[in-house]
Amino acid sequence: MAAAQHTTPDTNPTNGLDDTKRHHNAAADSGIDDGNGGPTHVPLHFPLATHPLPNWVRHGIWWHIYPLGFVGAEIRPAGERTFRGRGLDSLIDWLDYARDLGVSGLLLGPIFESSSHGYDTLDHMHVDVRLGGDPAFDRLAEACRDRGLQLVLDGVFNHVGRDHPAVKAALEGDANSPWAGLVRTGTDADGHPTLAVFEGHDRLVDLDHSSPATVEYVTTVMNHWLDRGASGWRLDAAYATDPSFWAKVLPQVRRTHPYSWIFGEVIHGDYTRIVADSTMDSVTEYELWKSVWSSLKTRNFFELDWTLRRHNGFLDAFVPQTFIGNHDVTRIASQVGPAKAVLALAVLMTVGGVPSIYYGDEQGYTGVKEERLGGDDDIRPMFPVSPAELSALGAPIYRAHQDLIGLRRRHPWLVEARTETLTLTNEHYVYRSVSADGAHAITVDLDVSDTPRVTIVGEDGQTLYRMEGLEN
Repeated sequence: MAAAQHTTPDTNPTNGLDDTKRHHNAAADSGIDDGNGGPTHVPLHFPLATHPLPNWVRHGIWWHIYPLGFVGAEIRPAGERTFRGRGLDSLIDWLDYARDLGVSGLLLGPIFESSSHGYDTLDHMHVDVRLGGDPAFDRLAEACRDRGLQLVLDGVFNHVGRDHPAVKAALEGDANSPWAGLVRTGTDADGHPTLAVFEGHDRLVDLDHSSPATVEYVTTVMNHWLDRGASGWRLDAAYATDPSFWAKVLPQVRRTHPYSWIFGEVIHGDYTRIVADSTMDSVTEYELWKSVWSSLKTRNFFELDWTLRRHNGFLDAFVPQTFIGNHDVTRIASQVGPAKAVLALAVLMTVGGVPSIYYGDEQGYTGVKEERLGGDDDIRPMFPVSPAELSALGAPIYRAHQDLIGLRRRHPWLVEARTETLTLTNEHYVYRSVSADGAHAITVDLDVSDTPRVTIVGEDGQTLYRMEGLEN
């Protein structure tokens, strides 16, 4: 194992921008606390911890789609919600494109009946009329099975829409309603009923996760769609739900679907503890997402290095769900430009985790999230009816995605790989990704000092991938 050779800033890794304040730090090389408050470089001792994963997850790479946007559905209907002609089954025309991209399945945003954007659910047991209803799901699920592609669904179980019948039952105090017990009310100073809501959004009403009725309801919903053709679940806003709730639900789901895979949306917090306490298989690693784009944007690889050291620790406990784009964040090409977006993808595809590609990122789409009504529309666009209608301008970054996803698929051990730092300056970062048993490794060389450049080299010294600038 090569000794690490790098320099370290005097300041916190997120602020190491001053080239005059860098020096070699022997303490970091030796694994001693460097005084910066972050994890230190600890030598890897093989074999490292591994985790049981279904094969479809171990080899999984997802194409993450926001369906309501993809098909051009009306997100904020002025009147009755209606079907406009493109349903969930219109994704069938994109499955060969997804397969050629190299992904192994679809990670779908919310598809169930909702008032507007999909996260204000009205009925978890039926697909939104704007997406063509239940038959459209069945056709898509069958087409995915025919191509060997998996389906992972988005479960919004922290809250429901204000117009959900469980909210009406709670406000009316109807103990005989089939929805009784799912939503809890309080009272204000005047004795009027009040509702707990999600992050101040009065149209998003919290479910009562202390109620056995909610445990039974969510378990029933999850099993229903797994029975109908889904393979796994993303749990929306899992960070807002007490992990003990999931510890009641998920074992019941796994009893009938032992090969399912269930991960939670978690932004901040103790990822490892949340996974352990909730019994979820994984959580979204927002720490990695943030450090990838931020280190490229600010030319500060110390931030990425700090995060990858934490990432090694996460992999000792579970396999994170990793990403550089999703339906809630500014697109990577808008954050760092198309060339650096390829460097971000190179990191995603060469570190441990179960990665997803957000639809449009593989074409170099841009989009900025804004904190306002409709501020997500730019990052949740309608896609063309067929791949033939895509602009040729996206071809170079699409090819880069094919190449890097292909590299990942040829090295499936990367799902649990740990990284070792070889060279580290603000603008130049070289790390080695090593398999959990220590038998395999690749070296990744990132440089943003001038034209963005990435080179990936195999164990025999052969160049597996190289990009300098982004050619048309």
